[in-house]
Amino acid sequence: MNRYRLAPRLLGRRVPLPLVAWLTLVWVTLWGELSPGNVLGGLAAGLVVTWLLPLPILDPGVRVHPVALARFLLHFSWDMVTSTARVVFWVAHPGQPPAQIVRVGLRTSSESMTVLVMIALSTVPGSLVLEAYPRELVLHVLGRPGDVTEAVRADVAGLESRIVAAFGTRHDREELR
Repeated sequence: MNRYRLAPRLLGRRVPLPLVAWLTLVWVTLWGELSPGNVLGGLAAGLVVTWLLPLPILDPGVRVHPVALARFLLHFSWDMVTSTARVVFWVAHPGQPPAQIVRVGLRTSSESMTVLVMIALSTVPGSLVLEAYPRELVLHVLGRPGDVTEAVRADVAGLESRIVAAFGTRHDREELR
């Protein structure tokens, strides 16, 4: 359902009230004082801006699925703990820690899901996204001895699946099947 169709019209144009409310809040915050004049001025400014400069309707392509989100957060928390322990070990260990550059293919074509995967990977200690291509990431992995290319690819595939299950649209989830 298109939420923009529900917006009231002002002189022939639709004006999204949540955006007007947000602009009013920003206006009052910038003035630094909650007064009737500032609120009315913010409402007027918000109405004028949204009427003169209508924004296109954009779908960010992100949905929240609570059960899958809880599963993702549990796995992500565990990854944070184990990766932190691994990095701490190699920081305290004398010598050069093992590091590798790994190319990982992604199954999703959604830019939103790819960005979420990149953020999750870069947040975990010991991994960093160096480059991103359509359906492919180049990672720097720290603290895993030996050739861990396949293990890293499996870990990223699992992370991608959990992220798409937690935040993906129906199309994104079908694409991974």
